[in-house]
Amino acid sequence: MSSLKFLKVGDQAPQFISLDQDGKQISSSDFAGKKWVIYFYPKDQTPACINQACSLRDNYSILLKKGIQIIGVSADSQKSHVRFISKQSIPFPLLADVEKVVIKAFGVWGTKKFLGRTYDGIHRTTFLMDEKNTIVGIIEKPKTKVHAAEILEIYDHFK
Repeated sequence: MSSLKFLKVGDQAPQFISLDQDGKQISSSDFAGKKWVIYFYPKDQTPACINQACSLRDNYSILLKKGIQIIGVSADSQKSHVRFISKQSIPFPLLADVEKVVIKAFGVWGTKKFLGRTYDGIHRTTFLMDEKNTIVGIIEKPKTKVHAAEILEIYDHFK
């Protein structure tokens, strides 16, 4: 059932190629020489996922000034992502990983429990990479309303 890989700080980020909300191909190699964040979330337009995306949206200019690129990933369709981006004014790409290739490569697909029910799903997790594609931080179960601050705090330790 569970396929959580338990990547750790110091590991190289998995290589991937996927499509964003507009059908544009995005690859991990696009971020060579840059700091970047990939965050995995369960579902577009759900309260915690809206809070998380809006925290990143509201602090996006600060993240960019610090040279940090952001990508979000869920198993939702491109059409769902387009609606989510439009409704929440999200300024960064969302990968439509319907086949869960990137989700599984980062090891965030696995068994979850909610209200006494057990099922497989995406574990809300954020990975922070340096310019060499090395994982410098992992935020498991991020605080959705202050997620940007959590990211900035980790990167501030690497000045």
